[in-house]
Amino acid sequence: MREDVESLDIRDVTANWVNALILTAQIEDRIKALADLADTPLFFGRLDYLHAPGADLAEGAGGERFYIGRRHVHDAEGDPMVIDWRAPVSQPFYRASKKDPQDIALRRRFGYTGGDLTAYEDEHLSDPAESAAVSKLLQQEIERPRVGPMRDIVATIQPEQDEIVRSGLSGSVCVQGGPGTGKTAVGLHRVAYLLYAHRERLARTGTLVIGPNRSFLHYIEQVLPALGELEVKQATVDDLVARPGVEVRGTDSAEAAVVKGDARMAEVLRRAVRAHVTLPEEALMVVRGSRRWRVPSYELQEIVEELRARDIRYGAARDALPQRIAHAVLVRMEQAGEAPDDRVQDAVARNAAVKAAVKEIWPAVDPAKLVLRLLSDPEYLAEHAEGLLSEEERKRILWAKPFRSVRSAKWSAADAVLIDEAADLVERTPSLGHVVLDEAQDLSPMQYRAVGRRCTTGSATVLGDLAQGTTPWATRSWDEALAHLGKPGAVLEELTAGFRVPREVIAYASRLLPSISPGLAPVSSVRETPGSLAVTEVAPDELTAAVVEACRASLAHEGSIGLIAADARIPVLAEALAGAGMPYLSPGEETTAESRLTLVPASLAKGLEYDYVVLDEPQAVVDGEADERTGLRRLYVCLTRAVSGLTALHGAPLPAALR
Repeated sequence: MREDVESLDIRDVTANWVNALILTAQIEDRIKALADLADTPLFFGRLDYLHAPGADLAEGAGGERFYIGRRHVHDAEGDPMVIDWRAPVSQPFYRASKKDPQDIALRRRFGYTGGDLTAYEDEHLSDPAESAAVSKLLQQEIERPRVGPMRDIVATIQPEQDEIVRSGLSGSVCVQGGPGTGKTAVGLHRVAYLLYAHRERLARTGTLVIGPNRSFLHYIEQVLPALGELEVKQATVDDLVARPGVEVRGTDSAEAAVVKGDARMAEVLRRAVRAHVTLPEEALMVVRGSRRWRVPSYELQEIVEELRARDIRYGAARDALPQRIAHAVLVRMEQAGEAPDDRVQDAVARNAAVKAAVKEIWPAVDPAKLVLRLLSDPEYLAEHAEGLLSEEERKRILWAKPFRSVRSAKWSAADAVLIDEAADLVERTPSLGHVVLDEAQDLSPMQYRAVGRRCTTGSATVLGDLAQGTTPWATRSWDEALAHLGKPGAVLEELTAGFRVPREVIAYASRLLPSISPGLAPVSSVRETPGSLAVTEVAPDELTAAVVEACRASLAHEGSIGLIAADARIPVLAEALAGAGMPYLSPGEETTAESRLTLVPASLAKGLEYDYVVLDEPQAVVDGEADERTGLRRLYVCLTRAVSGLTALHGAPLPAALR
């Protein structure tokens, strides 16, 4: 298939050089999409139908056999050899069971090692004599050691995951999932499915995956390309709200960030933007040729009030104002017996007097300058925050030393979100067709609004775990978060079956749930792995050496190793690893067979997974946060990064909830 594309001659089908460039780019993308993956087989399953799909069963039509794979594959004649996992005919591979065979006689799973076929396993779903059994190949694939970035899960998608993956484009979905439930993989595969089912529409409107940080995005960036989807953009919320001239160089205190991230700030900004409009007190005189046309002040006021009442974007109303004034002039021209047309109205709208009046009545607003003034001028902030923010809250967000200009200001990440909100009040933010928001529980209401603006006319897939919220403004409920996102009607799905984290590890971490997220159902892991958890106390002065030795012991196993520690402990551990001659990677750097150890600050652990995790000093992770609840949530994240085994070492007493 790739060679066919490479051999295409476009010289006779391109009318000009522009067409040639576009077609060449499309061909190059197609070649990339058909690239070989050395360790990834073209198919992983087979379905034998009792009857031909879509045929009338009464006719007794014979069954058909389909091989299921990551990509559609056809032969030299164009006949299908492998069916894309997203096709409707492939769905029973994930959902059929002994109780509901869905007209499947046989489901075959293939086992592969390094891309070579090494095993297969059959289930005769329509045979009452054969009892249901757990698939060993499926279990082995789920438990396969992890080296390198995140992989696709097309061979192991579970029925409850498949339901979410194949849900329609028109509705938004929120997935609450604990550690190891596969919510991130579900979100990415949902994007792949939607691109398959609605390719033309999403090609026009675009898709976007939003992650918590660059390390996380690097970890997941190969999943969609492996499925042949190359056009999906990835970004963080900070990337979304970045603007030229607004450099994020400052940081807020937790108290200030909470206020800046509160949804009430949206109304403060709306008031400040709208306050720029002033009602005209004098009539407008428009000179055109030898005639003068007068628009009285009361009529100008009516035009302004009508535009205000429509509550459209500030910039759109400002653009409409000169045309409304020009229309009032044209009415007078017609009353005087003239017959002006649209060209005359456009000319009047561009008249110097009209332009001067618009500048006075409805001046242009620079979003960054507006936020600069709000954070610098106590009286200006008090005026527009009246009844919304208390005096104490206003003091928290005001700069101690005001900056002179937008470029000299030390903007924080929360400030950039405020500027983005103000910019949307002036001019509508373009909307995408679908947005996936991962690790959503850590977003502030204002950040949710920033994401929501990018999918006002599209849909969203929201992924997160309330128990893993580690910011002072972490999400308290999904209903509240979805309201801020502008998707209050989104369907809430909950994944409670864990496939990655061993039962012993998740049960230990779940001891923290009553303290960090009361009422949230713990994850029930399907994997029982005796010996996967070791919690060891050592003398405080021997802790660092013990952690290094634990890393060395973990490297004896196959797969990736993550050493997770409180941010403050990272320099000490880095020095110790270097002294022991043990090279290590930073989060986001790709693990290889030769370099499998990653040193991970606790603040960057979210969303990452390692086969074996060594956790340094749990209490230090808790102490590294502003309050105990946030610290315990951070610890919960760190405890649940292990896929095969967790070794926790502590010199200080463990947090009370874990004892």
